[in-house]
Amino acid sequence: MPGTRKLGRATAHRTAMLRAMVTYLLENGQIETTVTRAKEVRSVAEKMITLGKNTDLHSKRQVYSYITKEDVAKKVFDEISPKFADRNGGYTQIIKIGPRRGDAAEMAIIKLVGFEKEAAKKD
Repeated sequence: MPGTRKLGRATAHRTAMLRAMVTYLLENGQIETTVTRAKEVRSVAEKMITLGKNTDLHSKRQVYSYITKEDVAKKVFDEISPKFADRNGGYTQIIKIGPRRGDAAEMAIIKLVGFEKEAAKKD
């Protein structure tokens, strides 16, 4: 169930942080963060992509109410969800990259599966 970890934040701060991280992940295809945050972002991001598969009004309103940028929410319906139309979950991948230098927190990269080729084309 998404939202069960407190992440050392107050409720409003935590929800705002997760909304921003999910928006950034869906916009850019990958982000670097701590492992526990990545696990929380994964559950919410996969729910948004699953909602994006339905094009009914209720699903659109749910996605638009959670994602903070309108163009990213539109991208979920137009580009991201159609790529995962034949897949039942498992849209993201978490790769552990080792401890952070400052406080030795375990770091990870979370990325959307299948978007590596597009990132290579953009560079």
